[in-house]
Amino acid sequence: MRNETQRFLSGRLLGGVAAALIALTVTAPVAQAQQQQPKPPAQKAAPAAKPAQGAKPPTQTPPPPPAPTVNAKGWPIIETTGTHALLLDANTGTILMEKNADQRMYPSSMTKMLTTHIVFEKLKKGDLKLSDEFPISEKAWRMGGSKMFIDVGSRVTVQDLLHGAVIASGNDACVALAEGISGSEEAFADEMNRHAKAIGMTDTHFRNSSGWPDPDHWTTAHDLAVLALSTIRNFPEYYPMYAQREFTFNNIKQGNRNPLLYDLPGADGLKTGHTEVAGYGLTGSAVRDGRRLVLVVNGLKSMKDRAQETARLMEWGFREFDAYLLGKPGDTLTDVPVWLGTQPTVAVTVKDSAYVTLPRRLRKDMVATAKFDGPVEAPVLKGQAVGKLVVSAPGADAIEIPLVAAADVPELGLFGRVGAAMRHYLLGAAQ
Repeated sequence: MRNETQRFLSGRLLGGVAAALIALTVTAPVAQAQQQQPKPPAQKAAPAAKPAQGAKPPTQTPPPPPAPTVNAKGWPIIETTGTHALLLDANTGTILMEKNADQRMYPSSMTKMLTTHIVFEKLKKGDLKLSDEFPISEKAWRMGGSKMFIDVGSRVTVQDLLHGAVIASGNDACVALAEGISGSEEAFADEMNRHAKAIGMTDTHFRNSSGWPDPDHWTTAHDLAVLALSTIRNFPEYYPMYAQREFTFNNIKQGNRNPLLYDLPGADGLKTGHTEVAGYGLTGSAVRDGRRLVLVVNGLKSMKDRAQETARLMEWGFREFDAYLLGKPGDTLTDVPVWLGTQPTVAVTVKDSAYVTLPRRLRKDMVATAKFDGPVEAPVLKGQAVGKLVVSAPGADAIEIPLVAAADVPELGLFGRVGAAMRHYLLGAAQ
């Protein structure tokens, strides 16, 4: 029979989760105080008028209760003045806060992230070069709103047009890119919608390359976060463009409109947006100590509101949460028994670095349990899935992380298997 065993390991092996209890199990296959306001100077009180006989004394409306700082599960919460918002930890995908994140909204110039994403991909595949030049049409030249000030009839490099779109938020630059790639902005919009679906934007429909107002041009905060993550992860050679604070073209210097680049430590992107209908919005990202947060907010009332609110939400996310490393590839987390193998056990590890994002206040209550359907039958191949690490904490859904064999374990030869089988039946000892 196969035994059921349980062991405990020091959290030191799991990248600093020493406070967590790590139970490793092998199971059979079946199986804030309100501040007081300063009192005004004392004055001699006038005699109070006596209430009419039978009249009820006046009542005072009690002040509203303070906004809660944690939810019923103990996770921190925060409100926002934006109409749509999403804040997530890029390392783990954990959503830290959201508001109408899957409700359709007008993205305004945050649209430009998809335009540049398409250009980045074509550059990476070799279909375009930064030195390629696109002709500037009258339509591109006449575009209103924010501009990089390109001249009709001229030719401008893809590199300058990208800088104009990302840093100066040039509507003219986006039209020039769209026409240069697809022949017309309408055809490019079709490519944008196909591209959006391909990268996981499930509720997006764009009609133009710049975010120019159109009732049929919409997305969600969730989709913009997907777009931001794809840009950051897939184009590390081009993403730093989003962190540049200024750009000069035609002797006109323009500053990046992203306020986080100037006021939030670690900020390195991405894109602002504004129209009368949509309000002020921003898709932003920042990194501190290797931990990246991505924020999407829309529907704010002013540029000042956008700068203050986005910085406040980002600071809250970094302050209230952290990402904890459970293990890196090659770290031995425990051993699991091997059935009919040349070795009685095999070390297990994680395929990719395993992080979990939790409120800082709940870290001490985190428990990680390694579960296996075992013993594992030989032959065992390095990298073979052999179990899972289940991480739980109050108020959080359980997180499952695959565990894999850290080494090969060949199968016993014929005589070895016969001997192991005899020992099993005679002694009841699993090999």
